Order: sequence, then structure tokens, then C-alpha cells
Amino acid sequence: MGIVSAKGGIAQLSKMIPMTMAQKILAAHTGRDSVAVGELIDVNVDLVLANDITAPIAMKEFERLGVDRVFDPQRIALLPDHFAPNKDIKSAEQCKAMREFARKYGIVNYFEVGRAGIEHAFLPEAGLVLPGEVIVGADSHTCTYGALGAFATGMGSTDIAVAMATGRIWMRVPETMKLVYRGSLRPWVGGKDLILYTIGRIGVGGARYRAMEFAGPAIYGQEGERAGLGMDGRFTMANMAIEAGAKAGLFTVDAETKKYVSGRAQRPYKAYASDEKAEYIETIEIDVSSIEPQVAFPHLPSNARPLSQVGRIDIDQVVIGSCTNGRWDDLAQAAEILRGRRVHPNVRCIVIPGTQNIGLRAVREGLVEVFIEAGAVVSTPTCGPCLGGHMGVLAAGERCVSTTNRNFVGRMGHAQSEVYLAGPAVAAASAVLGFIGGPDQL
Repeated sequence: MGIVSAKGGIAQLSKMIPMTMAQKILAAHTGRDSVAVGELIDVNVDLVLANDITAPIAMKEFERLGVDRVFDPQRIALLPDHFAPNKDIKSAEQCKAMREFARKYGIVNYFEVGRAGIEHAFLPEAGLVLPGEVIVGADSHTCTYGALGAFATGMGSTDIAVAMATGRIWMRVPETMKLVYRGSLRPWVGGKDLILYTIGRIGVGGARYRAMEFAGPAIYGQEGERAGLGMDGRFTMANMAIEAGAKAGLFTVDAETKKYVSGRAQRPYKAYASDEKAEYIETIEIDVSSIEPQVAFPHLPSNARPLSQVGRIDIDQVVIGSCTNGRWDDLAQAAEILRGRRVHPNVRCIVIPGTQNIGLRAVREGLVEVFIEAGAVVSTPTCGPCLGGHMGVLAAGERCVSTTNRNFVGRMGHAQSEVYLAGPAVAAASAVLGFIGGPDQL
């Protein structure tokens, strides 16, 4: 049983019970050799994060604690990304409060609009979340960082207040379920399709308070070959682990992960892998060769079905972006489809890069030109339409194909609107067609 260090070496642990990756990370952050499933533990955290919606609540609770400092001003990250750039006076006040809190307590990792982007896209890009760490955030999609082999989970704002003060949380050690993906991915099928298919199969409660461990050659490639799914696709899958009710969604650190982290990491790290004899509460085998591009119908991410079974559904709007699918690979795939084509006259197409760096690269490599020539709107990084905040709120009766992560009733606006979740290929093709469809229909 070993721990893979950032330099690739192996540090041996004392002999203990076989453990999953999740157990190993949590054990290391309790100062113990092992932890058992179901055990209540007190855990040291590596980073605490919050945004302009959740941070103000946490800040009020923090002040009620009566402490005069945060546990470590370099281990807290605050990003205005949901209603930012400020959409109204109330959101401006929220962001102002967060800005002043950061100044008062000397928080180093406060990132103003124009210098960062959507938190779950920016923090990995900036090297502030790393393999083997425990990350907690006042946002349910904090689980995104499991793509890097971190135990990352969302918590309530009150818990985050305590974490900001003490650098610790308490939690129950979750069971781990293993999802093994085999076979070869079809054209236009990516991480979004795999996770929608998976959630459709197990349901929105199928991983409740479990750690989802993603495995198999379809993810990591064959021995000695490039990974089957790149980091952007893994971020997408880990991001939506919460949509199956999971506590965390984890990927094993491999060459692809190390390549991504190399040159970004802001501190040393250790990466953990599950023991060969680790116990899983459930193991599910999935043949990706049979998976088509997926579309999740209203009003649950689990209402997923293959594109061939969608039928004709006219749409009013397409959103390509968010912490789920606003990364480079997502924008590049959308641009590949939109290049030389026009968005349907009945459709609004909104493209939102996940970070400033992604947006800048899209400018430099001509993707923004492609989007604008196609008739799409290109936005500054923001969560905006994903939660019905701004930059694409839906009216009654409108339908949207979105690369975001949730399609609950009223999620993107009016309670009588509808959101269909899909990957960037289907979203871009649908924008051109005027109805839900794929690239093969163009």
C-alpha cells in the first residue's frame, strides 16, 4: 500500500486494513493510519471556498463565532461568480460584503471579476486544488475537484464558517461505489454523456452519501497509451457526482492528471490510490461503446435518454458553458460544429468561457470569431444562466438546451420553462438545427 508523491516516489504506510482512495485521503487528514466506513471523524482541510451567494451567509456565522482571525488566510478562496458581474443592487451588496471580509481578514485568494472566472473552473486552473487534498466549499459542485484525485465536497454555509475559523470539519466516512467504464467512446461522446448515462442508470439518489470512484480503460486508456478521457471530461464527470447524491466523485491520479497539475501546483501534494483489496459497497460495469450522446429531459438529470430517442423538440435557447462544460475542450468542440454555420433564427445561443484564461485563448485561437460569426453571444465568465440568475433567464414556455448540471423546475428562470441537459456537441448542433439534435443531423 503506497502513497504516490508529487515527485512520483512511493511512501509506504504501516500495515493496515485495505482502504479506498476516499478512506486514505480522509485518514491522512485525521493524522491516523486508517479510518473505517461509517466512522465519524474530525478532518483537517486544505482549502475552504465560497462564492458571492454562499459566502455572505458563512461570513455572518463566522462573525458570530467571536474569533478574530481565519485559520489560514492562504487556505481560503472567495470568488464572486454567480451574480457577477453584479446584476443588480442586491448582488452588488453581496459581492461588496465578500470583498470587505477578504480585506479584513487578509484572505490571499480573493479573486475579483476579470481576474478569475467560475470557481470550479478557475481553482484547478490556478493550482489551488490538488491531488490527495480535502477541499470543502459552500457550493454543492465542489465535488468537481475529485477529477484531480482530491476528496472535495460541498457543505452548508454554517459548516464553512466553522471551517474558515478552525481549518477542520467533521463528517462520516462514506462508502465507496466503483464505476468501471470499458470500451471505446463513440464520436461526439464525452464526459457529459458518460455522467448523464450513469445518473440515468443509478438515479439521483443512487450514490447518496457515497464516494463515486471512476475507473476503467475508457477513462484512463490502455497501459502506455494516452488517457481515454482528458482532464476536461473528468472535471465534468466529477462535477455532476452530486447529481447522483454523492458525497464526492474521485478519479485516480495518472499521467494525465500529473501533466495537468505540473506547473500549476501552488503547494506540495500527495496522491492516493485505492488498495487492490479495498471494499466497495457496489461495483457497476459500463460499456461505453454502446453509449450515444445523451440528453437529460426536465426536470431531473436522471431523465437521460440517448439522442436517437429524443424526437423533435423545438428550442428557444442554447447555453454552452458553466462549471460543468465551460472549459477549453468544450468550447473547442462547440466551435468545430458552429464553424461556417449559423445559429437558427429562432434560437439564442450563449457561450460562456469558464475562466478568463479560457476566454483569452478562445480569442487568440479564433473561437470567439467563430461563435460571433455564427450568431452566438459570448459572455464574460459567470455562472449566470445556470441558476436562473442573469445572462439567459428563461420566460414561461421556453425551452433551453444547456451544458450546465441541473434542470430542476425553474432552475433557469420561469417555473414553466424547460431545461434539457447535454454535452457541447449536442448543444451546438441544436443551436443550428433549432431543435434538439446532434452533429450527424447537420
